[in-house]
Amino acid sequence: MSFPTRINVSIPTDDEGYIGRECPIAACEGYFKVKPGTGLTGKDLPCHCPYCGHVASPKDFFTRDQIDFAKSVAFRELVGAFRREIKKMEFDIKPRGPFGIGISMKLKPGQPIPLKRYRERTLETQVCCSNCTLDYSVYGIFAFCPDCGTHNSLQILQKNIDLVRKQLSLADAQDDAELKRHLIEDALENCVSSFDGFAREACRIAGSRSGDCAGQCVNLSFQNLPRAAKRLVSLFRVDMTKSVSRPEWNAAHVGFMQRHVLAHRGGVIDQQYLNETGESRSLLGRRVAVTLVDVEHLAGTVLEIGNWLVDNLSLVGRA
Repeated sequence: MSFPTRINVSIPTDDEGYIGRECPIAACEGYFKVKPGTGLTGKDLPCHCPYCGHVASPKDFFTRDQIDFAKSVAFRELVGAFRREIKKMEFDIKPRGPFGIGISMKLKPGQPIPLKRYRERTLETQVCCSNCTLDYSVYGIFAFCPDCGTHNSLQILQKNIDLVRKQLSLADAQDDAELKRHLIEDALENCVSSFDGFAREACRIAGSRSGDCAGQCVNLSFQNLPRAAKRLVSLFRVDMTKSVSRPEWNAAHVGFMQRHVLAHRGGVIDQQYLNETGESRSLLGRRVAVTLVDVEHLAGTVLEIGNWLVDNLSLVGRA
C-alpha cells in the first residue's frame, strides 16, 4: 500500500484576507491576525507576539482551531488514501459449476470524514505598520508589529493627533462662538489624553530596562509634564525636558494644566493652576482661555516629545 508521507494543509483567510495567530506562551496566548502578502518578505522570518513581544517561528503561532482543522483535513486525506488502496483490491469471483462458491470483496461507500470548521475572530483595531507595511489586527490599541517588532504607540499617537487637527479645522469653520469654544477645548483634552496614553504605553514596554522593581512604570501619569519628567529621570535616566525648546516645553505645560482645570474644575482657574504655571494672580476664579492656535502648537509639540521618547526609550524595532 502507498500512503502520503506529507500532507499540506492551506489555512483559509477570513473575509478581509486575514489569518489568525495565537501566542504560544501560556501566560499570554494572545490572539491576533495578519494579512498575508503584506509586510516583510523572505524565508525564516520570525513572528512577534503583538501583546507580550515573544519572538518565535511563525509555525509556532498557529491557533488551536487551525491545528484542529489541519488535523481533520489530514485525517480525511489518510482515510481517503486508505480507502483508495482497499478499492484497488476489490474482486468478484463468480461461482462455477452446480456447486461452485463465489466470493467477492467490495468496499461499501462511506460517509465523508467531517472537517473541524472554524471562523476567525473579530478584533478591535486594524493597523498598517508604518515601518514594514504589514497589515495586522489586534485587541485593544497598542501592539508590537508581528513582522518587524516595532511598537505602534507612536503611530497611534500620530493618528490621534491627526484627529485633533481635524477637530480644530471643524472648530475654525464655526460661526457659533460657544460651539467653537467647545470644540477647541475638547481638542485640547483629546490631545493631552492621547499623549498620556501613548507615553504610559511607551514606558510600560521599556520598563524592563528601567531598573523599576516595583511596577512604577505601569502607573506613570503624563498629565503633568514636569512631574512626569522627574519620574523619567529616576526610572530611565532620560530628561524629557530636553525633547523640545524651553518655550515649547513651558507652553506645553500650560496647555496640559489648562486641560486639568477643564476636566476637574469646570474650566475655572484655581490656585494650583497659578502655582504650576506662574501666571498672574488676577486670573484666579476666571475661566481658562484656550485658543485654537495654542492647541495647534501643542499638537505639534506632543508629537516632537513623542518622537523623542521613542528614540530615547529605544522602542523602534524592539520587541
